[in-house]
Amino acid sequence: MGIYDMNAKMYYEKDCDLSVLDGKRIAIIGYGSQGHAHAQNLRDSGCDVIIGLRPGKSWDKATADGFEVYTVAEATKQADIVMMLVNDERAADIYKESVAANLKSGAALAFAHGFNIRYKQIVPPADVDVFMAAPKGPGHTVRGQYVAGQGVPCLIAVEQNPTGNAQKIALAYIAGIGGARAGIMETTMDIETETDLFGEQTVLCGGLVDLMECGFEVLCEAGYAPENAYFEVCHEVKLIVDLINKGGIAAMNYSISDTAEYGEYVSGPRVINHDQVKANMRAVLSDIQDGTFAGKWIAENKNGRTFFNSKRAQLAKHPLETVGEYLRNNMLWKQQGVADADLDAASK
Repeated sequence: MGIYDMNAKMYYEKDCDLSVLDGKRIAIIGYGSQGHAHAQNLRDSGCDVIIGLRPGKSWDKATADGFEVYTVAEATKQADIVMMLVNDERAADIYKESVAANLKSGAALAFAHGFNIRYKQIVPPADVDVFMAAPKGPGHTVRGQYVAGQGVPCLIAVEQNPTGNAQKIALAYIAGIGGARAGIMETTMDIETETDLFGEQTVLCGGLVDLMECGFEVLCEAGYAPENAYFEVCHEVKLIVDLINKGGIAAMNYSISDTAEYGEYVSGPRVINHDQVKANMRAVLSDIQDGTFAGKWIAENKNGRTFFNSKRAQLAKHPLETVGEYLRNNMLWKQQGVADADLDAASK
């Protein structure tokens, strides 16, 4: 089988039986970006949903949204399915403090990301199902697409299956949050974790942010107005990505000018040296695979996040951010709320 042969198993609404969740109580642990979306979508799909939280703003928000809210321990005791939707760096402590001792035998423990399972920060007992239901999009999009009658593509993985029903439950859960409307791809928690971290670090977040910063700085250092630089290297990224998301690189090239497409071919390789970039990416992937990155991130959180916080503060002061904020606040499309249409839909 070749390296690019496609053999992933796909599922759709016809493959999911939402009635599998009848009589099952689902505890959503966390009420942030993904938590609120999963909880509201499942409730709108007719499921029995409660929320497990620590006291605070999220508790008040979930209560105001009409949910029964309990401590994490109490919610876990009541639940047949416990979905962990708290940050990776908090999940293990919350699991050890409040979930582990309260899981029912035969219940299901679920995740939207495999980090804590892959790196053994959470080790579930052998008598519970363990599955992953991972929307490939942020929570407000998961909610907004559901409200619009659509869905966000999801990944499914079954890690443990002592009841023999883990996959049916996982498929029903994903149908409940709307993912089956778009498509569900089967994978493993190890693969999801490693590819997700790799994509974030090398392309989507790490790579893209550095590329935009470099382009912005080069234009400004050459004497061009920072407003122009921002529009060309940052604002238009979404326009290009939307075209790729809809129809691939070919759709982008069809929509842009021939001049831009020619520039893609002659200048892209000058900026991105394929051999060197791939070597750098392989080093990043190696750190992900052998646990080096996970170890550093876990240690960072245990040691006060000094590096993380300093980098966040440094980024906030970068002209790409300050110029961008100024322009966004002075554009009519922003004032009219067009950019937040999906956020508005998510709140309805």
